[in-house]
Amino acid sequence: MLRDTHFLLHATRLAERGLGRTWPNPSVGCILVKNNTIIGVGRTAEGGRPHAETEALKQAGDAARGATAYVSLEPCAHHGKTPPCAQALIDAGIARVVIGCEDTDPRVSGKGAAMLRAAGIDVVIKPTPEAIRLNKGFFRRIEQNLPYVALKLATSADHFMARGDGGGQWLTGEFARQHGHLLRAQFDCIITGIGTVLADDPLLTVRAPIAPQPNLVRVVCDRHLRLPLKSKLVKTANQIPLWVITSTEAVELNASHATELREAGVKFLVVEDGTLAPHTILAALATESITRAFIESGPTLSAAFLASGLVETLHHYHAHLTLGNAGKSPIDGLNTTLAKATRTDARALGDDTYERYEL
Repeated sequence: MLRDTHFLLHATRLAERGLGRTWPNPSVGCILVKNNTIIGVGRTAEGGRPHAETEALKQAGDAARGATAYVSLEPCAHHGKTPPCAQALIDAGIARVVIGCEDTDPRVSGKGAAMLRAAGIDVVIKPTPEAIRLNKGFFRRIEQNLPYVALKLATSADHFMARGDGGGQWLTGEFARQHGHLLRAQFDCIITGIGTVLADDPLLTVRAPIAPQPNLVRVVCDRHLRLPLKSKLVKTANQIPLWVITSTEAVELNASHATELREAGVKFLVVEDGTLAPHTILAALATESITRAFIESGPTLSAAFLASGLVETLHHYHAHLTLGNAGKSPIDGLNTTLAKATRTDARALGDDTYERYEL
């Protein structure tokens, strides 16, 4: 029914607001409707709890009896840190549940819908592209032990990442940079390489008017453990999570430096693969329950991820200027990648252009 599609999309849009804020849980939206009127809304809260269904039921109160619940993801059926949401819907007297996406988590898959049906509730599973896309990271971590990966590039019109004359850090303007910060806020972590840290000393936070601020984990890929103690990242590690992915060998060779970094609040993800291949990096993050990873790095790491085939979405910002012989740091393989990709968005951001590609 058209009405089902409308309210289900509403629930999914509500869930989108929680991206980057609910991991390791998925962000779920729930809308309760009675007599064609919304009587309760909820989404997964910051940190993953309370869940969307219980928030919507609390808002609706006794009016929930006989209502229809529109949920972006199949209600959970297992006892975790909270009781099953399917049971909460049953106890509240919900008459009908419309689900936008089945859950592939083995603890839930099909069991939430089955529990609802066993209680006499009319269950409609109505898969929507929006709900499936929303849960891509959660599903990928469960099914492949990898997060959903997006990569951001900011380049000149002729695909250089920096000026060769040292004439300034930014290629793009304020509108493009603010848009990039809003993108960061939708992810669990932001990944960069040690080369970018040494060259730019970035903070890697979300600097946009968003409240509350997302708890974005900053991740540095540092094969030889060169992260400076005086960097902005380390200085803020006790306030904003900072993880370093490095090798066992690097920690052993730089034991005293590793100890100082840990004392400063840095968390280590130590891997055996000394090359820090993209798959190794992502698997280490998935083990820590990361579901959505955002790469914002220099040309070497960016090119490695593009070549790996593990990046699903490319966010490409084109500055209006052409650098020509004054440019440096081109992205290897970018033209080939774009030729095979599907462009799903394009817009002007001030003097710059933003394009989104699905790879």
